[in-house]
Amino acid sequence: MAFIKVESEDMKIEEMYSVKHEDTEEQTKMGFIKEESEDFRIEETFTVKQEDTEEQTKMEFIKEESGDMKIQETFTVKNEDTEEQTDLMDCLTFYGCPRTTSTAYSTIALLPADPCDSEVEDLSDPDDENDEDLLPPPKKRRKRNRLVEASLDLYQTPSPSTKTRKTTWVKKDIPPFTVPEPVFMIPESVQTPFMYWKRLFTDQMIEHITEHTNQYSVQQTGTSINTTVSEMEDFLSVLLYMGVFKFPSIDDYWARESRFPQVADTMSVKRFNVLRRNVHFNDNFQMEGCTDRFHKIRPLFDMFREQCLLIPHTNRQSVDEVMVAYKGTRAGKLRQYIQNKPDKWGFKIFCRGSSSGIIHDFILYQGATTFFNIQEEEHAHLGMEDLHLGAKVVSILCSSITHKEKTVVFYNNFFTSFNLVKTLHTNLGLRSVGTVRANHSGGATLSDKEMVKRGQGFVDFCSSEGVVAVKWFDNKCVTLLSNACGVEPLSSVKRFKKDTQQKVDVPCPSIVLAYNQAMGGIDLSDMLVHLYKTPMKARRWYLPLFGYIIDVSIVNAWLVYKQDCNLLEQKPMPLKKFRLSVAATLKGANKVPARVGQPTNAKHKPEVRRPNPRVLHPSLEVRYDGIGHWPTFGTQRGRCNLCKGGVSRWRCSKCGDGKLFLCLNNKKQCFVAYHQR
Repeated sequence: MAFIKVESEDMKIEEMYSVKHEDTEEQTKMGFIKEESEDFRIEETFTVKQEDTEEQTKMEFIKEESGDMKIQETFTVKNEDTEEQTDLMDCLTFYGCPRTTSTAYSTIALLPADPCDSEVEDLSDPDDENDEDLLPPPKKRRKRNRLVEASLDLYQTPSPSTKTRKTTWVKKDIPPFTVPEPVFMIPESVQTPFMYWKRLFTDQMIEHITEHTNQYSVQQTGTSINTTVSEMEDFLSVLLYMGVFKFPSIDDYWARESRFPQVADTMSVKRFNVLRRNVHFNDNFQMEGCTDRFHKIRPLFDMFREQCLLIPHTNRQSVDEVMVAYKGTRAGKLRQYIQNKPDKWGFKIFCRGSSSGIIHDFILYQGATTFFNIQEEEHAHLGMEDLHLGAKVVSILCSSITHKEKTVVFYNNFFTSFNLVKTLHTNLGLRSVGTVRANHSGGATLSDKEMVKRGQGFVDFCSSEGVVAVKWFDNKCVTLLSNACGVEPLSSVKRFKKDTQQKVDVPCPSIVLAYNQAMGGIDLSDMLVHLYKTPMKARRWYLPLFGYIIDVSIVNAWLVYKQDCNLLEQKPMPLKKFRLSVAATLKGANKVPARVGQPTNAKHKPEVRRPNPRVLHPSLEVRYDGIGHWPTFGTQRGRCNLCKGGVSRWRCSKCGDGKLFLCLNNKKQCFVAYHQR
């Protein structure tokens, strides 16, 4: 502290004192030891009365020189706020001696208002370094009357306080934000399921898998398995079939008693096991020193993510977590446990998706290195310094949204916090809605006991800085934070009452309805993935993640196909048929059929006349690829699949598994016309 002693209008004297504190309830006694020379010390005792003001403190010192005489002196003390209280500078330190931390004495510098008027010369004395024995024994000092050290620089501006400002909540609702409906381009026609799937699982990804599978086989065995892109497509086709038709074991698809032709005719069980054993997605020899713990599957996830970001999204986005089932121990701490998930053990993936169920972006959770690829500039732009894990995940996933000012993001209480809602709107221009826990609500005080007394359907709310906190009592209390919608307009929901044994209308705020309508996108995608799940159970921990990419690509492609059908007012095919169509096209498109009829030396066996089953027409990619379509002649006749009333003994060796009849004579050339666009 800088003390300015005023004795007259024209004279100001600077004096240095050592301060001794004696605390009392109403006043403070301070013993001042004025050091003017080595052998001469004057001890003076003062009684201090403090009068606090906003900028400065006035202290009245009553100097006690005798029992009958008291001299009153007034000092002006300049205060400077700091984050924490600090000790005063010891008088010996000011005079040149080292500071003694154990002493209870402090230093007060009495400075003039103008530094040029000071009459004090240099008071430092090098001989004072050995005068520590002159100090009285230390005395314990209470912290409530500790003086704060002030800077001796009269021209230094006070540093602002770094304490966080407390949020003020008021009983006020916010105006609702109208979410614009998305406008999608109407396609000219609905494409085939295989073309929709190829948008997400591209040829580049298949070539990448083929290259690293051959490379991995050489690294492990010394010889390459020499797989090709065509064979890898057959391998993927088999996996898609296995996701729909589930057998107890892999060998049952080739067993004589339970043979499945769509799988067994594509490749042998021995070749399938070789491909499954060697399928790989990255080079192991280039992973030394890599901080990414998902490096074995990362390239495939990055390529798949780029394709998912190209899908047009709706203006209602949701963020949630997905578990990819894995119970093994070879993945280490990458395996997580979530009690309320269908797959409790597995890999955790944070996803962002539309309310329709389409996944647009995702992050693989791997602990402390989850954000290893986030640059410092992007980290600062998103304002992630003071956010917890869930809030950081939401900030990164939402940064890839295209029309941010028109979008509202929904998330659950694992991610929500008051700081996140403000940060998304400040840095990205996004509005958001989410359920919140009490310790992340920003200090909003909404009582549960009062709501329980009021009964089911009671709503309480408060707002601060454009963010509203709403608590609604349904079966139990739930709290939501939002800057997109609030309480009004109120609606009603049906709830069953045990007393009356019937459903009654319960008031419900608009924020709850908006949250329930838009939050289920990720759960819908997860449900569709589990309907027809690719069997990829293996010791290698990254194969279940490869199966998840296949399943999500099918689900996303089907949802985009279904969206186009709705725009063109056409009836879409179900997910199972869509998946089987993609599998059939992968197996047959641009390939020669495995069997092109009977060998020439085969003995003729009379065919048993059976009812002609309904022939499954091939996909357009197989029908018009111009490879392996050979006419075969048989004794059995069948109706032509192109013209009306035509009967023929000629069949195509590739289309319809060799059972598709087409006219081929001098009058009708249905076989040629069927294979031309």
